[in-house]
Amino acid sequence: MAKKTNNIDVVREIALSLQSVEESTLHGAPSFKLHGKLLACPAIHPSAKPDTLAVRLDFDERERLIAAEPDIYYVTEHYLKHPMVLVRLSQADRNSLKNLLSTAHSLMGPKEKPAGSGGK
Repeated sequence: MAKKTNNIDVVREIALSLQSVEESTLHGAPSFKLHGKLLACPAIHPSAKPDTLAVRLDFDERERLIAAEPDIYYVTEHYLKHPMVLVRLSQADRNSLKNLLSTAHSLMGPKEKPAGSGGK
C-alpha cells in the first residue's frame, strides 16, 4: 500500500486543530507555536534531510521515538542539545503526525491548577 506523502499543509491542518496553536514564521518558513513557543516547523538546518519537520519534545520522548522507529524519527548533532525530534515527513503517516503533535502539545501546554488553588 502506497503511503501518502505528508507535507507542511498536512502538518498545518493537524497543528491548527490543536487548542491555542497559531501559525507564525521562523526564518521565512511556516511554524506553529503554542503560547508563543515553537511547537513545530520545517527543519531548516543543513544537517536535516529534505522534507523534515522539527517538533519540540522532551529528551526522553525523543529517545523513545528514535529507538522505536528510526526510519521516521532522528536527530542530528545540531539538534542534540535542543528538545526537538526530527521527522521524515515522507515516512510518517498522518496518524503518526497527529499523535506526535498531540504529544508535543500536551508536553508544552500549561499545567492545570488544582481546583480551588486560587492563584492570586
